[in-house]
Amino acid sequence: MDLDPDLAALRPLGGFFVLRTAGAPTDLPPTLAQAYTDHDENVYADSITFRVRTVADRLRIAELRVSASIAQQALAARLWSIALGCAVRYGQVPDLDPRLLLWDAAASAPDDLWLTEVRPRPADAATVADIVVRRHLEPLTALLHARYGVAEGLLWGNAGSALAGAARELDRWARGADPGAGARARALAAELFTHPRLAPTGTLTGTAFRRRSCCLYYRVPGGGICGDCCFTRAPRSSPEGTSG
Repeated sequence: MDLDPDLAALRPLGGFFVLRTAGAPTDLPPTLAQAYTDHDENVYADSITFRVRTVADRLRIAELRVSASIAQQALAARLWSIALGCAVRYGQVPDLDPRLLLWDAAASAPDDLWLTEVRPRPADAATVADIVVRRHLEPLTALLHARYGVAEGLLWGNAGSALAGAARELDRWARGADPGAGARARALAAELFTHPRLAPTGTLTGTAFRRRSCCLYYRVPGGGICGDCCFTRAPRSSPEGTSG
């Protein structure tokens, strides 16, 4: 079916999948395009810096490279969830051009996004990868690597983990609602993992994923290792895992 203006079919899937298309605040937040290109040293003028420091404050993280990793994975999860959710439920995806996506860097998780115009695009893997990987994750990875020294392999591992997580949540929802949707989600995720940026990040088996890097969550106070981590127990030292 065609994309509707409210993307209402995403609502039953949960908060990571829902995308606002109306009701943006009068005081508009920046677009993601601005976030990827703004390099202002003022933390309040630079939404990426603001988000990284907000995550650090909320989770009591001392190292900004750790909060940068966690913030990036959360945003990647939102983008993959929206794209896969629309692909599976509509057979189309909205154009998630960073210039059309408003982002409230001060909001709580999941990242609060508004799409200012719903433009339908095909839901094939090449189009989805172009939208999410090229337009969003490549500039975001380059920015966080340059600014906080987070290994690029680690950040791409986060992207792979987020993609697998989105597919897994869709598959879980589909079991009781639309088994065919689960099969479509698994097939699309598997094809996306053939992308050169994502193929080295880990191994996908169905919806189970084992990554080749660590997101550094174990360095959050009270944190540990994630279910798809390359480690079986938290390291005693402070490496960034394997960077791919």
